[in-house]
Amino acid sequence: MTIRPFNVLFLCTGNSARSILAETYLNASGQGRFHAYSAGSFPTGKVNPYALELLEENHLPTEGLRSKAWDEFAKPDAPKIDIIITVCDQAAGEVCPVWPGQPITAHWGVEDPAKATGDNDAKQTAFIHAFSVLQRRIDLLINLNPDRLDRRATEEQLRTIGEAE
Repeated sequence: MTIRPFNVLFLCTGNSARSILAETYLNASGQGRFHAYSAGSFPTGKVNPYALELLEENHLPTEGLRSKAWDEFAKPDAPKIDIIITVCDQAAGEVCPVWPGQPITAHWGVEDPAKATGDNDAKQTAFIHAFSVLQRRIDLLINLNPDRLDRRATEEQLRTIGEAE
């Protein structure tokens, strides 16, 4: 019996950095048990160049990455989303579309590296920090067995993961 991977949607406001990093890392490390997507409430329309550079430096695929609106995932022909994780505080507080199937939701606030100021090194450091926080949290997610936990237990586990630094 083949079990369908869990579809995870990472949401942010601009869908240019944090949610893109999370999508790419989970797809690369999810061991076929997870399929990740990302979207934004007000997408910038482009992936942040620092995010692309960081992914490439970590030998993660960047082809096909794009900044997109979360409305794409509320359409009837969209993939069935099992878990929605907001990675920015602003998106967590916004009124989201009605998601088909009532996915499990959690908030994993991560400081926005795209708002970093200073020189090139300071901006790269902000992206590295955000990516490392997301990597640790996603590694914990991968070790969960959502198919063996009930909805409430899974939500609680995801919230606990969101507190990990």
